[in-house]
Amino acid sequence: MTYEFKEIIQQAFLNQQEEIQNVLATVVDLDGSSYRKPGVRMLLSSDGKMVGAVSGGCVEKEVQRRAQTVFADGRSKIMIYDGRYRLGCEGILYILLERITISTDFVNAFSNTLNKRESFSIDSFYQKKDEFFGDFGSIVQFKNGKTLTFSENKIDKNNLIFSQTLHPLFKLLIIGGEHDAVKLCTHATQLGWEVDVVTSIKDPKQLSDFPNAKSVVAQTPEMIELSDVNEHTAVVIMNHNFTYDLRWLVKLQEQNPIYIGILGAAKRREKLLNELFDFTPEVTDEFLEKIHTPAGLNIGAETPEEIALSILAEILSVVRNKEVFSLKKITGRIHN
Repeated sequence: MTYEFKEIIQQAFLNQQEEIQNVLATVVDLDGSSYRKPGVRMLLSSDGKMVGAVSGGCVEKEVQRRAQTVFADGRSKIMIYDGRYRLGCEGILYILLERITISTDFVNAFSNTLNKRESFSIDSFYQKKDEFFGDFGSIVQFKNGKTLTFSENKIDKNNLIFSQTLHPLFKLLIIGGEHDAVKLCTHATQLGWEVDVVTSIKDPKQLSDFPNAKSVVAQTPEMIELSDVNEHTAVVIMNHNFTYDLRWLVKLQEQNPIYIGILGAAKRREKLLNELFDFTPEVTDEFLEKIHTPAGLNIGAETPEEIALSILAEILSVVRNKEVFSLKKITGRIHN
């Protein structure tokens, strides 16, 4: 959700330069089930454009229509969308509509938070009443203690509150510079992930070789200085070189990624782990559990694009702590 919020803030700030007004729609509560959950947001602009979504596409036009009063007088309000008789979701959405003005102070604080890969929180105040105007709004709390709002409107903290913590953008560290690494980078950035690429010093690549990557460097595992490789980071090793893969595994023991994927045939897995024990006998079970090789889910992937999809799906299943199976086997809710 951090990536969606980032896009909203960027577009709102750009709109302001063109004197286009903005209204932020936030799902703050839900009765029943819905395509998306509380905490999703959408930016509505006075020129009729939208960024983000609060559903699968069935609610957005109604939200846009009912946001016109907020554009007109700037007063925040709550709207209720009952999808029980119109949608297949059988849920009631409670949506906060508030005028949003992005200050330079907010842009700076938000940018610093993203660059430092820090979490931040948003508290949204509301009531569960339809077409109800009041002192509603959202307060953003940054790690350095700075607290900012989207407008100068008064916010009554005695209202109901929806609290949400947004974590740093998920990072994917790709180790490898071949064609399949490029495909993985492209797919990951489409998910809103932040991608760093490390290639071999014998075959260095440029940022232009990996569209939308944050960085591309050529370095050895022994010499590189890694930072921010933590529970918000996945690593995929795709060197197609056994010795190089082993050297990177030794290096990554100093870090704490949530996932380590390695390309290669299943028959090389036991040899790779045995060699790792020889080099670092103190390797922990916790670290070994993070290693997935061959990387990816068994979906019959053959092309580089399909292999990238299978790897990203496996990473998501690990991050969300989900056992992988077909949704058609579910008889109840998809999400708890």
